[in-house]
Amino acid sequence: MTAISRRAAAVQPFLAMDVMAAAAAKARAGADVVRMEVGQPSAPAPRAVITAAQAALATGRVPYTEALGLPALRERIARDYAERHGVSVTPERVVITTGSSAGFVLAFMSLFDAGARVAVPQPGYPAYRNILAALDLVATPMVLRAQDRFAPTAALLRETHARSPVSGLLVMSPANPSGTIITEAALRDLCTASRSLGLPLISDEIYHGLSYGQPTVTALRFDPDAVVINSFSKYHCMTGWRVGWMVVPEALVRTIERLAQNLYISAPYLSQIGALAAFEATEELDSVRDGYARNRAILLDALPGLGLGRVHPADGAFYLYADVANLTNDAVDFCRRMLHEAHVAATPGLDFDPDLGSHHVRFSFAGSGAECREAVARLRSWLA
Repeated sequence: MTAISRRAAAVQPFLAMDVMAAAAAKARAGADVVRMEVGQPSAPAPRAVITAAQAALATGRVPYTEALGLPALRERIARDYAERHGVSVTPERVVITTGSSAGFVLAFMSLFDAGARVAVPQPGYPAYRNILAALDLVATPMVLRAQDRFAPTAALLRETHARSPVSGLLVMSPANPSGTIITEAALRDLCTASRSLGLPLISDEIYHGLSYGQPTVTALRFDPDAVVINSFSKYHCMTGWRVGWMVVPEALVRTIERLAQNLYISAPYLSQIGALAAFEATEELDSVRDGYARNRAILLDALPGLGLGRVHPADGAFYLYADVANLTNDAVDFCRRMLHEAHVAATPGLDFDPDLGSHHVRFSFAGSGAECREAVARLRSWLA
Protein backbone atom coordinates (compact mmCIF):
# COMPACT_ATOMS: atom_id res chain seq x y z
CA MET A 1 0.00 0.00 0.00
CA THR A 2 1.32 3.43 -0.96
CA ALA A 3 1.32 5.90 1.90
CA ILE A 4 0.58 9.57 1.23
CA SER A 5 2.22 12.15 3.46
CA ARG A 6 0.05 14.35 5.64
CA ARG A 7 1.55 17.44 3.98
CA ALA A 8 0.67 16.24 0.49
CA ALA A 9 -2.82 15.26 1.56
CA ALA A 10 -3.39 18.80 2.84
CA VAL A 11 -2.75 20.33 -0.58
CA GLN A 12 -6.00 21.13 -2.36
CA PRO A 13 -6.35 20.95 -6.15
CA PHE A 14 -5.61 24.08 -8.16
CA LEU A 15 -9.05 24.34 -9.77
CA ALA A 16 -7.91 26.67 -12.55
CA MET A 17 -5.56 23.94 -13.74
CA ASP A 18 -8.33 21.34 -13.45
CA VAL A 19 -10.59 23.51 -15.60
CA MET A 20 -7.69 24.00 -18.01
CA ALA A 21 -7.32 20.22 -18.36
CA ALA A 22 -11.07 19.77 -18.89
CA ALA A 23 -11.16 22.56 -21.49
CA ALA A 24 -8.16 21.07 -23.30
CA ALA A 25 -9.81 17.65 -23.36
CA LYS A 26 -12.99 19.17 -24.79
CA ALA A 27 -10.97 20.99 -27.44
CA ARG A 28 -9.15 17.77 -28.38
CA ALA A 29 -12.57 16.18 -28.86
CA GLY A 30 -13.37 18.83 -31.45
CA ALA A 31 -15.20 21.52 -29.46
CA ASP A 32 -14.45 25.21 -30.02
CA VAL A 33 -13.81 26.43 -26.47
CA VAL A 34 -13.24 30.06 -25.48
CA ARG A 35 -10.48 29.85 -22.89
CA MET A 36 -10.90 32.30 -19.99
CA GLU A 37 -9.86 30.00 -17.16
CA VAL A 38 -6.10 30.49 -16.85
CA GLY A 39 -4.01 33.62 -16.33
CA GLN A 40 -1.91 33.08 -19.41
CA PRO A 41 -1.23 35.69 -22.09
CA SER A 42 -2.37 34.58 -25.53
CA ALA A 43 0.40 36.68 -27.09
CA PRO A 44 3.74 34.96 -27.72
CA ALA A 45 6.95 36.00 -26.04
CA PRO A 46 8.44 39.13 -27.62
CA ARG A 47 10.43 38.68 -30.82
CA ALA A 48 13.63 39.81 -29.09
CA VAL A 49 13.22 37.08 -26.47
CA ILE A 50 12.79 34.33 -29.04
CA THR A 51 15.70 35.61 -31.14
CA ALA A 52 18.04 35.74 -28.13
CA ALA A 53 17.10 32.23 -27.01
CA GLN A 54 17.51 30.83 -30.52
CA ALA A 55 20.95 32.40 -30.81
CA ALA A 56 21.97 30.91 -27.47
CA LEU A 57 20.62 27.49 -28.45
CA ALA A 58 22.56 27.60 -31.71
CA THR A 59 25.83 27.49 -29.77
CA GLY A 60 24.90 23.92 -28.80
CA ARG A 61 25.54 24.28 -25.09
CA VAL A 62 22.76 24.90 -22.58
CA PRO A 63 24.47 24.89 -19.17
CA TYR A 64 23.55 25.41 -15.56
CA THR A 65 23.98 28.95 -14.31
CA GLU A 66 24.92 30.11 -10.83
CA ALA A 67 22.12 29.28 -8.41
CA LEU A 68 21.27 32.96 -7.98
CA GLY A 69 21.08 33.46 -11.74
CA LEU A 70 23.02 35.02 -14.59
CA PRO A 71 24.88 38.09 -13.30
CA ALA A 72 23.85 40.14 -16.37
CA LEU A 73 20.16 39.43 -15.74
CA ARG A 74 20.44 40.26 -12.04
CA GLU A 75 22.15 43.54 -12.92
CA ARG A 76 19.47 44.40 -15.50
CA ILE A 77 16.64 43.76 -13.02
CA ALA A 78 18.36 45.93 -10.41
CA ARG A 79 18.66 48.70 -13.01
CA ASP A 80 14.97 48.38 -13.82
CA TYR A 81 14.02 49.14 -10.20
CA ALA A 82 16.02 52.37 -10.40
CA GLU A 83 14.55 53.35 -13.79
CA ARG A 84 10.93 52.30 -13.20
CA HIS A 85 10.47 52.82 -9.47
CA GLY A 86 13.27 55.11 -8.37
CA VAL A 87 14.40 52.45 -5.89
CA SER A 88 18.03 51.47 -5.32
CA VAL A 89 18.55 47.69 -5.43
CA THR A 90 21.97 46.08 -5.65
CA PRO A 91 22.29 43.16 -8.11
CA GLU A 92 23.49 40.98 -5.23
CA ARG A 93 19.98 41.13 -3.71
CA VAL A 94 18.32 39.84 -6.90
CA VAL A 95 17.65 36.10 -7.14
CA ILE A 96 16.55 34.49 -10.42
CA THR A 97 13.97 31.77 -9.85
CA THR A 98 12.12 29.07 -11.77
CA GLY A 99 9.03 31.23 -12.11
CA SER A 100 7.43 33.03 -9.20
CA SER A 101 6.34 29.64 -7.83
CA ALA A 102 9.90 28.80 -6.84
CA GLY A 103 10.18 32.27 -5.33
CA PHE A 104 7.34 31.53 -2.93
CA VAL A 105 8.91 28.25 -1.85
CA LEU A 106 12.26 29.93 -1.26
CA ALA A 107 10.67 32.85 0.60
CA PHE A 108 8.51 30.67 2.84
CA MET A 109 11.33 28.23 3.64
CA SER A 110 13.85 30.96 4.40
CA LEU A 111 11.55 33.08 6.58
CA PHE A 112 9.34 30.66 8.51
CA ASP A 113 9.70 27.53 10.63
CA ALA A 114 7.22 24.66 10.40
CA GLY A 115 3.95 25.51 12.09
CA ALA A 116 4.27 29.26 11.59
CA ARG A 117 1.15 31.18 10.59
CA VAL A 118 1.34 33.48 7.57
CA ALA A 119 -1.33 36.06 6.78
CA VAL A 120 -2.58 35.85 3.18
CA PRO A 121 -5.39 37.72 1.41
CA GLN A 122 -8.75 36.03 0.85
CA PRO A 123 -9.80 35.89 -1.92
CA GLY A 124 -6.30 35.30 -3.18
CA TYR A 125 -4.06 33.15 -5.33
CA PRO A 126 -4.68 29.52 -4.22
CA ALA A 127 -1.06 28.41 -4.50
CA TYR A 128 -0.22 30.60 -1.50
CA ARG A 129 -2.34 28.41 0.78
CA ASN A 130 -1.27 25.19 -0.86
CA ILE A 131 2.48 25.84 -0.89
CA LEU A 132 2.26 26.88 2.76
CA ALA A 133 0.39 23.66 3.57
CA ALA A 134 2.98 21.57 1.72
CA LEU A 135 5.71 23.18 3.84
CA ASP A 136 3.89 22.56 7.13
CA LEU A 137 2.98 26.23 7.44
CA VAL A 138 -0.48 27.66 8.13
CA ALA A 139 -2.25 30.20 5.92
CA THR A 140 -4.19 32.68 8.05
CA PRO A 141 -6.75 34.50 5.89
CA MET A 142 -7.02 38.27 5.82
CA VAL A 143 -10.61 38.44 4.63
CA LEU A 144 -10.80 41.36 2.20
CA ARG A 145 -13.65 43.86 2.50
CA ALA A 146 -15.70 45.85 0.03
CA GLN A 147 -15.12 49.07 1.99
CA ASP A 148 -11.36 48.64 1.36
CA ARG A 149 -11.91 47.95 -2.37
CA PHE A 150 -10.99 44.33 -1.62
CA ALA A 151 -7.38 45.25 -0.89
CA PRO A 152 -5.45 44.42 2.30
CA THR A 153 -4.95 47.31 4.71
CA ALA A 154 -2.86 48.03 7.78
CA ALA A 155 -6.01 47.90 9.91
CA LEU A 156 -6.93 44.49 8.54
CA LEU A 157 -3.43 43.20 9.21
CA ARG A 158 -3.58 44.42 12.81
CA GLU A 159 -7.02 42.85 13.30
CA THR A 160 -5.86 39.54 11.83
CA HIS A 161 -2.69 39.50 13.94
CA ALA A 162 -4.64 40.38 17.12
CA ARG A 163 -7.12 37.58 16.49
CA SER A 164 -4.53 34.95 15.59
CA PRO A 165 -0.87 36.03 15.82
CA VAL A 166 1.08 35.51 12.59
CA SER A 167 4.79 35.30 11.77
CA GLY A 168 4.58 37.26 8.52
CA LEU A 169 2.30 38.37 5.73
CA LEU A 170 1.97 38.16 1.99
CA VAL A 171 0.21 40.73 -0.18
CA MET A 172 -0.35 40.98 -3.93
CA SER A 173 -0.87 44.03 -6.12
CA PRO A 174 -2.35 43.94 -8.74
CA ALA A 175 -4.24 41.03 -7.25
CA ASN A 176 -5.39 37.67 -8.52
CA PRO A 177 -8.38 37.08 -8.83
CA SER A 178 -9.67 40.64 -8.45
CA GLY A 179 -7.17 42.84 -10.31
CA THR A 180 -7.28 45.25 -7.35
CA ILE A 181 -4.24 47.48 -6.85
CA ILE A 182 -3.15 48.52 -3.36
CA THR A 183 -2.91 52.30 -3.44
CA GLU A 184 0.39 53.96 -2.66
CA ALA A 185 -0.88 55.30 0.66
CA ALA A 186 -2.35 51.93 1.68
CA LEU A 187 0.87 50.12 0.76
CA ARG A 188 2.92 52.60 2.77
CA ASP A 189 0.66 52.00 5.77
CA LEU A 190 0.88 48.22 5.34
CA CYS A 191 4.67 48.35 5.27
CA THR A 192 4.73 50.57 8.35
CA ALA A 193 2.34 48.26 10.20
CA SER A 194 4.28 45.12 9.33
CA ARG A 195 7.53 46.67 10.55
CA SER A 196 5.93 47.88 13.78
CA LEU A 197 4.61 44.36 14.42
CA GLY A 198 7.99 42.81 13.60
CA LEU A 199 6.54 40.84 10.67
CA PRO A 200 8.39 40.16 7.41
CA LEU A 201 6.45 41.31 4.36
CA ILE A 202 6.34 39.33 1.12
CA SER A 203 5.02 41.37 -1.82
CA ASP A 204 3.83 39.51 -4.93
CA GLU A 205 4.25 41.99 -7.79
CA ILE A 206 3.90 39.54 -10.68
CA TYR A 207 1.27 41.69 -12.46
CA HIS A 208 3.29 44.90 -12.40
CA GLY A 209 3.21 46.44 -15.86
CA LEU A 210 -0.46 45.49 -16.30
CA SER A 211 -2.58 48.33 -14.93
CA TYR A 212 -5.35 50.52 -16.33
CA GLY A 213 -5.06 54.04 -15.01
CA GLN A 214 -4.07 53.13 -11.45
CA PRO A 215 -0.28 53.25 -10.81
CA THR A 216 1.55 50.27 -9.31
CA VAL A 217 4.15 50.82 -6.61
CA THR A 218 6.74 48.36 -5.33
CA ALA A 219 6.81 47.62 -1.61
CA LEU A 220 10.56 48.28 -1.75
CA ARG A 221 9.77 51.99 -1.86
CA PHE A 222 8.52 51.83 1.72
CA ASP A 223 10.32 48.78 3.12
CA PRO A 224 13.82 48.01 1.81
CA ASP A 225 13.68 44.70 3.69
CA ALA A 226 10.50 43.49 1.98
CA VAL A 227 10.81 40.28 0.00
CA VAL A 228 9.52 41.07 -3.48
CA ILE A 229 8.55 38.31 -5.90
CA ASN A 230 8.02 38.90 -9.61
CA SER A 231 8.09 36.98 -12.85
CA PHE A 232 8.46 37.27 -16.59
CA SER A 233 5.25 35.25 -17.06
CA LYS A 234 2.56 37.93 -17.18
CA TYR A 235 3.61 41.33 -18.53
CA HIS A 236 6.49 39.76 -20.49
CA CYS A 237 4.31 36.94 -21.94
CA MET A 238 6.76 34.19 -20.91
CA THR A 239 4.61 31.78 -18.87
CA GLY A 240 6.08 28.49 -20.10
CA TRP A 241 9.64 29.78 -19.93
CA ARG A 242 9.44 29.44 -16.12
CA VAL A 243 11.65 32.31 -15.10
CA GLY A 244 11.07 34.88 -12.37
CA TRP A 245 12.96 36.78 -9.71
CA MET A 246 13.06 37.85 -6.09
CA VAL A 247 14.51 40.90 -4.38
CA VAL A 248 15.55 39.96 -0.86
CA PRO A 249 17.37 41.57 2.08
CA GLU A 250 21.11 41.01 2.11
CA ALA A 251 20.76 38.88 5.23
CA LEU A 252 18.68 36.32 3.29
CA VAL A 253 20.81 36.02 0.14
CA ARG A 254 23.11 33.22 1.25
CA THR A 255 20.28 31.26 2.88
CA ILE A 256 18.22 31.43 -0.31
CA GLU A 257 21.28 30.57 -2.40
CA ARG A 258 21.82 27.38 -0.38
CA LEU A 259 18.17 26.41 -0.76
CA ALA A 260 18.19 27.11 -4.50
CA GLN A 261 21.39 25.12 -5.02
CA ASN A 262 19.76 22.05 -3.53
CA LEU A 263 16.16 22.42 -4.69
CA TYR A 264 16.55 23.70 -8.26
CA ILE A 265 20.28 24.16 -9.04
CA SER A 266 19.33 27.11 -11.26
CA ALA A 267 16.59 28.59 -13.39
CA PRO A 268 16.75 27.46 -17.05
CA TYR A 269 19.66 29.02 -18.93
CA LEU A 270 17.77 29.68 -22.17
CA SER A 271 14.91 31.30 -20.26
CA GLN A 272 17.33 33.62 -18.48
CA ILE A 273 18.89 34.62 -21.80
CA GLY A 274 15.43 35.36 -23.16
CA ALA A 275 14.45 37.28 -20.02
CA LEU A 276 17.44 39.56 -20.43
CA ALA A 277 16.22 40.45 -23.93
CA ALA A 278 12.66 41.07 -22.66
CA PHE A 279 13.71 44.43 -21.23
CA GLU A 280 14.23 45.67 -24.78
CA ALA A 281 10.68 44.80 -25.85
CA THR A 282 8.70 47.39 -23.88
CA GLU A 283 6.91 48.86 -26.91
CA GLU A 284 5.75 45.42 -28.05
CA LEU A 285 4.66 44.44 -24.56
CA ASP A 286 2.81 47.69 -23.91
CA SER A 287 0.87 47.04 -27.10
CA VAL A 288 -0.22 43.67 -25.70
CA ARG A 289 -1.27 45.39 -22.47
CA ASP A 290 -3.34 47.88 -24.48
CA GLY A 291 -5.16 44.89 -25.96
CA TYR A 292 -6.00 43.69 -22.45
CA ALA A 293 -7.41 47.14 -21.70
CA ARG A 294 -9.74 46.84 -24.68
CA ASN A 295 -10.80 43.33 -23.60
CA ARG A 296 -11.48 44.62 -20.10
CA ALA A 297 -13.72 47.33 -21.52
CA ILE A 298 -15.65 44.77 -23.59
CA LEU A 299 -16.39 42.63 -20.54
CA LEU A 300 -17.15 45.49 -18.15
CA ASP A 301 -19.65 46.81 -20.69
CA ALA A 302 -21.31 43.45 -21.35
CA LEU A 303 -21.34 41.59 -18.02
CA PRO A 304 -24.00 43.71 -16.27
CA GLY A 305 -26.47 42.80 -19.00
CA LEU A 306 -25.71 39.12 -18.36
CA GLY A 307 -26.41 39.34 -14.63
CA LEU A 308 -22.68 39.39 -13.86
CA GLY A 309 -22.27 43.07 -13.13
CA ARG A 310 -20.96 42.86 -9.55
CA VAL A 311 -17.21 42.59 -10.04
CA HIS A 312 -14.27 43.51 -7.86
CA PRO A 313 -12.21 46.54 -8.94
CA ALA A 314 -10.23 45.46 -11.99
CA ASP A 315 -7.42 48.00 -11.68
CA GLY A 316 -4.79 45.72 -13.17
CA ALA A 317 -3.79 42.15 -14.13
CA PHE A 318 -6.22 40.55 -16.62
CA TYR A 319 -9.10 39.20 -14.58
CA LEU A 320 -12.66 40.02 -13.62
CA TYR A 321 -13.92 38.41 -10.42
CA ALA A 322 -17.70 38.30 -10.75
CA ASP A 323 -20.34 37.63 -8.11
CA VAL A 324 -22.79 35.09 -9.56
CA ALA A 325 -24.96 34.68 -6.45
CA ASN A 326 -28.05 35.68 -8.40
CA LEU A 327 -27.39 32.75 -10.75
CA THR A 328 -25.95 30.04 -8.51
CA ASN A 329 -24.45 29.19 -5.13
CA ASP A 330 -22.38 26.40 -6.68
CA ALA A 331 -19.69 28.04 -8.78
CA VAL A 332 -17.98 24.70 -9.49
CA ASP A 333 -21.13 23.28 -11.09
CA PHE A 334 -21.82 26.61 -12.79
CA CYS A 335 -18.36 26.58 -14.42
CA ARG A 336 -18.73 22.92 -15.35
CA ARG A 337 -22.03 23.60 -17.12
CA MET A 338 -20.68 26.76 -18.72
CA LEU A 339 -17.83 24.74 -20.21
CA HIS A 340 -19.93 21.84 -21.45
CA GLU A 341 -23.01 23.79 -22.55
CA ALA A 342 -21.69 27.22 -23.60
CA HIS A 343 -18.13 26.12 -24.42
CA VAL A 344 -16.68 28.95 -22.29
CA ALA A 345 -14.03 28.00 -19.70
CA ALA A 346 -13.72 30.05 -16.49
CA THR A 347 -12.52 29.34 -12.95
CA PRO A 348 -14.83 28.88 -9.95
CA GLY A 349 -14.23 31.22 -7.05
CA LEU A 350 -13.62 28.39 -4.57
CA ASP A 351 -10.09 28.32 -5.96
CA PHE A 352 -9.51 31.74 -4.44
CA ASP A 353 -11.87 31.82 -1.48
CA PRO A 354 -12.86 28.62 0.38
CA ASP A 355 -15.58 30.49 2.28
CA LEU A 356 -17.35 32.82 -0.16
CA GLY A 357 -16.02 31.59 -3.49
CA SER A 358 -19.01 29.33 -4.10
CA HIS A 359 -20.81 32.25 -5.72
CA HIS A 360 -17.92 33.85 -7.61
CA VAL A 361 -16.31 33.15 -10.98
CA ARG A 362 -13.04 34.48 -12.35
CA PHE A 363 -12.83 35.35 -16.03
CA SER A 364 -9.42 35.94 -17.62
CA PHE A 365 -9.35 38.48 -20.44
CA ALA A 366 -5.79 37.69 -21.51
CA GLY A 367 -7.00 36.38 -24.87
CA SER A 368 -7.98 38.28 -28.00
CA GLY A 369 -10.75 40.82 -28.42
CA ALA A 370 -12.51 38.42 -30.76
CA GLU A 371 -12.48 35.73 -28.07
CA CYS A 372 -13.92 38.12 -25.48
CA ARG A 373 -16.73 39.14 -27.83
CA GLU A 374 -17.43 35.50 -28.67
CA ALA A 375 -17.55 34.61 -24.98
CA VAL A 376 -20.08 37.39 -24.37
CA ALA A 377 -22.25 36.15 -27.23
CA ARG A 378 -22.16 32.56 -25.98
CA LEU A 379 -22.90 33.55 -22.38
CA ARG A 380 -25.76 35.78 -23.47
CA SER A 381 -27.34 32.88 -25.34
CA TRP A 382 -26.64 30.38 -22.54
CA LEU A 383 -28.00 32.57 -19.75
CA ALA A 384 -31.07 33.75 -21.67
